[in-house]
Parts: sequence; structure tokens; C-alpha cells
Amino acid sequence: MKDVETLAGRILRLKIWDDGNGGRWKKSVLDMNYQILLVSQFTLLANTKKGNKPDFHGACPPHLAKDMYLALLDKTRELYIKEKKLDKDEGAKWVQDGVFGAMMQVALVNDGPVTFEINTPAKEPVKNIRKGVSKSTPKGTPKDTSKGMPSGADTPSSEDIAAKVEKV
Repeated sequence: MKDVETLAGRILRLKIWDDGNGGRWKKSVLDMNYQILLVSQFTLLANTKKGNKPDFHGACPPHLAKDMYLALLDKTRELYIKEKKLDKDEGAKWVQDGVFGAMMQVALVNDGPVTFEINTPAKEPVKNIRKGVSKSTPKGTPKDTSKGMPSGADTPSSEDIAAKVEKV
């Protein structure tokens, strides 16, 4: 899955730390020999444009999201190990994970205030008919509707993702 590999590579190579000489945005997590805590957080996709209740319809359905999350975790570990020339067993030490779908208390020091949303290239829009209203939805964005995926969407099935993860 190209998107998973793209995201994993960006997580590892995004230049977000300063170098030792005052240069801004010069070092990546690999350059700094930092660990990664990869946690799913669908609440980042809350749409608050209407009303007082957050809308999470833009988030991936849980059955697809978990497979995508696990594929991203595996690919990020794989690339970290490859880049740093580490033993395969060390991947979980350098790229740690949370519990998918669980309420977690995560303690961290936020060296910011900086937040990044890491995306893959935009896909062609496709028509998504939902509740009788035509909406343009990015191709590949999973939507959990009563009739399944939008017609023509190229989002892989859970089986496709699991098969690709097993091949890694």
C-alpha cells in the first residue's frame, strides 16, 4: 500500500528539529535517534463546522482503520530498522504503539507549540451519494455507509491490507 509507505517515510524523515548550530527544521527523528510513539487518534478528524457536537464521519471506519494503523506501525518499524541497520527485534523498542481504540493516558513533553498533519498526495475526487445529497469525497477515503464503500473507491479491503502486512 503506497499511502502507508509514504506516511511511514514521512514520519521518519520529516525535518522538525533544529540542528546544533541554530538551524531551524534541519533534523528528523532518525537524525536525532529518537523513539516514536505511534498512536491512532481519530478525534483529530472532528468536524466542528455545524452545531455543538463534533462530527467524526471523516474518520475511517474502525474495522479498516485498525488494519491501516497496524500496517503503518509495521512499515514504520521496518523502515526504521532498515535505515538504522538494526536487528529486527529492536523495531518495537524504537517505534512503540498504543492500544488501538482504547482510552489511554499518554504522558509527554510537548516541545512546541507545533502540530503537523501528515498526509499523502490528494486523490481524484469521486461522487459519494449519502442521504440523497451528492458530496465530493477524496478517492481512497473510507466512508462507512449502510451500502458499504462509495462506488469506484480504491480503498483496500481488510483482507488486502492483512495480506500485504504478512508479505512485509
